[in-house]
Formats: sequence, C-alpha cells, structure tokens
Amino acid sequence: MPIRVLVISDYRSFHTVRPEAEIFIALAKKGLEITVMTFGDSAYVQLFREAGIDVSEFHPTKKLDKLEIQTIKDVLVKKKIDILHLFNSQAIINGIQAAKNLPVKIVLYRGYTGNIHWYDPSMYIKYLHPRVDAIQCNSVGVANLFKRQLFFNKSKAYAINKGHRIEWYQDVKPADVRREFNIEENALVLINVANNRKMKGIPYLLKAMAMLDENLPIHLLLVGRDMDTTSNLSLINNSLAKSKVHFTGFRSDALSLVAGADIFVLSSLFGESITKAVIEAMSLGIPPIITDIPGNVELVENNKSGLIVKSKNPEELKDAIMKLYNNPELRKNLGIEAREHIKTKLSTENTAERVYAMYKELLEVKIRSN
Repeated sequence: MPIRVLVISDYRSFHTVRPEAEIFIALAKKGLEITVMTFGDSAYVQLFREAGIDVSEFHPTKKLDKLEIQTIKDVLVKKKIDILHLFNSQAIINGIQAAKNLPVKIVLYRGYTGNIHWYDPSMYIKYLHPRVDAIQCNSVGVANLFKRQLFFNKSKAYAINKGHRIEWYQDVKPADVRREFNIEENALVLINVANNRKMKGIPYLLKAMAMLDENLPIHLLLVGRDMDTTSNLSLINNSLAKSKVHFTGFRSDALSLVAGADIFVLSSLFGESITKAVIEAMSLGIPPIITDIPGNVELVENNKSGLIVKSKNPEELKDAIMKLYNNPELRKNLGIEAREHIKTKLSTENTAERVYAMYKELLEVKIRSN
C-alpha cells in the first residue's frame, strides 16, 4: 500500500515555489499517492497533474474557519490520508483542526529562524500543538531553534533543506552589467539581491564598501526594493564608494544580473534559514561571501565553495572582498565548487529522499503504537 499524502500550500508563484513543488513531483515518481490542495490558478497545477498528482483547487484563506476545516477533513477521510503536510499559516491552523480524531500524521514546514517561543500562546495552535508529529525545518539552524523550546519533543524537528536543480538556471543569460551601469571593464562587480530589511544587514555591506581603497575598481549592485534609504545613503555619501554602489530597485531580471556579476555578497544578521538568492547564485557558478548566521552558514564550505565572515563585521567583509579581488583563480574555483555543492548536496532528489524517509519513520511509529 503506497503512502498517501495530502499537501496544502500556495503554488501561485512559479519560481518561488519550485524547490518545494518539485519535492512532491519526485515523491510521486517514487510511487507515493500525492494529493495537493492549492489555489486553482497556481503555476504548478498542470505540472502536478502531468506527474500523476491529484490536485484539489482549494486553499484555506481564513484561520479556524469551520467550512474550510471541513473541506480539508473530507479529503483526509475520503482518501484515507496517512500524512498531512502543511506549509503556511492558514494551512497549518485549519489542517491541524481538520485532522482531529483522525489517524493521520501531521507534518509542518518552517523555513526561517526567529519568532518561535514556548511562551507564545499562538504557537500552541501551530508548531507547538501537541497533535503535530514532525516539523520539516529548512536548515539545522531552524531545527535547533525548536529543540531549544521548553516542552518540545526534540525528535519532532527534522532538518531537511528544500533542494534545487542547477538545470533550472542553465538558460539564464548573464546581463552586461558593466555596460548598463557604466562600470569599467576591468572592475570587480559584487551583487546583493534582497528587499531592504534590518535582518539583511545592508548597512554593514555599505560600510565595507566605504572601507575599500577608493582607487580600486570594485562596484556593488544592490538589487531590490527600498535599498536607497536615507540612512543607507548616509553611509557612503562622504566617500568615493557613493559612485561605486548602484541601487537598481526591484528587477524582474535579477537572476541575469547575478549571472553577470563576479561575487554574491550576503550580509544578513539574523532570522534567515537558507537564503534562496544565495542558492541561485551558487547554481549559476557565482561564488558567495556570506555571514555566519544559523542556517545560511550551512550553505557554504568556507574557502571551498565560498567565504564565510562574521556578521555585523564590515572589516571582515572588506577583507573577504579584497581576498577575491586579488585572487581571480580562487574566485573561479570557488564558483565551480559552489555550483557542484548545490548539485550534489542540495539537490531536489536528496530532499525528496529525506522527506520520504521522514514519512516512513512517522508511519512506522504509528504502526508500532497501534
């Protein structure tokens, strides 16, 4: 009898959800009976169906809604679901209630660190609900966050990254960033892709730029919304770095800009798990410099597939930039190894195998308890 799984998630944004959606296509190929509940206009609906996955064009939009809870429960009962895998807040809250008094194992997903506290009452209708059997954590850092909570059964936290395929990026054409931003041909081009939030640590990256020798041809592209704030600009206004930092705003072709750059720099401070933008850069063969925060630090083997520096330390960021500026051969090798790292250690196939193993472990416990 194949394992029967009901997945509830939002698959409307194709590129954003691809790493998650492909897990279940891979599991369907292994013979699991997968049903996906999602919005009818989701980008992956047709691809799911082509993979033999049953799609229910429904996704909860309210919390603790009786009709939505009943809709989920009806599917759980009709299809005799073994595993209920829930990926967002509405799905989690309603799905847990729908599973009440049913012999189904509940798996939740958590993709970032922070905002999980045993003393927060809202956590007991989600991640810390006693009915939850497992939490798929997108990094060891996230798993450790749960394991530090009082009254939490540490065996429930499974560190399973969302995998990628480097083939997804083979058609990305590098943008001519030097021409577009009037950068000299011999310049080293750094890039950061994010929407400006405190957790992204952009001020530390700008301080590092201001520390560089003003005569060196090193430029930075900041791609994303709200980067050119007054406070950010004030950090470079009194240095020649001002002319070497380029605020692009939101760009739909961000991947092409990354492919056209030399180094991806991540200056994050906290609250992330494994940053998708770094995985994308590594998949494109662009070497990363990242900070040593939980989660992201698992992405890179220091001095092999990238460089790792301390967070909140512009001096170390500057030194890492200079190390790669002065060593083009190292830069090249790090890029090659970064791509290989994603291919071999963070692949979709690896993720699917680990999710499958988690399911089997949960169901073996269920059988033993019966």
